[in-house]
Amino acid sequence: MYLYNSATHKKEEFQTHTPGRVEMYTCGPTVYHFAHIGNLRSYIMEDVLEKYLRFAGYDVNRVMNITDVGHLSSDADTGEDKMLKGAKRENKTVMDIAKFYTDAFFDDCRKLNIKTPDVVQPATGCIDEYIQIISKLVDTGYAYLAGGNVYFDSSKLERYYIFNDHDEDDLAVGVREGVEEDSNKRNKNDFVLWFTKSKFEDQALKWDSPWGVGYPGWHIECSGISMKYNGEYLDLHCGGVDNAFPHHTNEIAQSESYLGHPWCRHWFHVHHLNDQAGKMSKSKGEFLTVSLLEEKGYDPLAYRWFCLQSHYRKTLVFSWENLDNASAAYTKLLNRIAALKPEGDVDQAVFDEYRAKFLQQVGNDLNTSMAATAVFDALKAKTSDATKLAIIGEFDKVLSLSLLEKAAAIREKAAQAVQTSGGDYVITGEGDPEIDAKVLARYEAKKAKNFAEADRIREELKAQGVEVADVKGGASWKRI
Repeated sequence: MYLYNSATHKKEEFQTHTPGRVEMYTCGPTVYHFAHIGNLRSYIMEDVLEKYLRFAGYDVNRVMNITDVGHLSSDADTGEDKMLKGAKRENKTVMDIAKFYTDAFFDDCRKLNIKTPDVVQPATGCIDEYIQIISKLVDTGYAYLAGGNVYFDSSKLERYYIFNDHDEDDLAVGVREGVEEDSNKRNKNDFVLWFTKSKFEDQALKWDSPWGVGYPGWHIECSGISMKYNGEYLDLHCGGVDNAFPHHTNEIAQSESYLGHPWCRHWFHVHHLNDQAGKMSKSKGEFLTVSLLEEKGYDPLAYRWFCLQSHYRKTLVFSWENLDNASAAYTKLLNRIAALKPEGDVDQAVFDEYRAKFLQQVGNDLNTSMAATAVFDALKAKTSDATKLAIIGEFDKVLSLSLLEKAAAIREKAAQAVQTSGGDYVITGEGDPEIDAKVLARYEAKKAKNFAEADRIREELKAQGVEVADVKGGASWKRI
């Protein structure tokens, strides 16, 4: 497999510290609110990546954190804690907020066929690990105390910027304009490892530490959790592109300074889902969630299909029109699969040929658009329906679009519609129950000698690109 590495800015052959084993880490959600569909694009693509690796024969250990403490509202170490903000908004405790939105996140994942990682660890569960790391960083001179807090000293590093080529003198303090400089910092790129009671007195969650009662900074949690469950060598670290700086940059700084050796081989960043006005967020416009998509009548897997048709390193633009197009294409694909008859034997040679081609195509920097094309290629293959269904089912181990399950449901519904027609009138087509129902209504109109209505239905079907032919004992239709 070849995968683009954000740290080296090039596509590289994917290699792991232990052959055949992938230690994979995913930056999880900050559970102070529902995830919007832009957040979930990253998790969809990371899910496809994990499933592809398993499909390719790797033993994968995927770890995800849940940020339930310490994530501040600024990218710098300033501003209100997002968890505390959520608790105030809903007049609940921070832990109540964390539990509710963690459950909501995984419910969205279930609807999108996103597999739950092997390890899911809330940040509040690893305080001892953070203290151990910070203590060593203080002892070895990579961290210092100032104003009651513990800071990482970025001046100790030969190279701080990993994912970009910022000129240090041009970088605004705290990344964003309007962020006040922390006077406790020795260098503007320094970041907080541990906050004490000297700052954010209203912080809800605090723990004892060698430096006073306080709580961990946001960046330390991913290093601590990954080292605990992935070990000292991480093969693959995933996240949204907005995590690359400063979060992932700071993770590398503190992890490698603590370990004394390179930490993570490969960095995988998913680009933004934008609406037509720019980057999607929780704070502006319509708050787009999976639940909202369902309320508007969309299958969440149509959104997954929408995401898979674009490359993870390209910004994807969301609009209702774009989602409508993706939803229509997904429905048409399901109907085409439903038209296949699950009978006969599988041609193993053809199956193996298509599987090998899929591995190669998708293994070229997780090319999900080629994966979608591969499904259509299988539908057009000169082989038996049973072989086509077997190939598509194999591809869906990676795509996770429930293709065979949904196609079977359509097939069953269509069979029931024919069965209730009353008689021996049989409709054959592409397994679309709505079209079958119209063809049946045309038959019943003709039987009642209402030829005007029968002609009207035929023209309506024609306008939809459907051609109907009367055959002995029923009718046959196809899309033209």
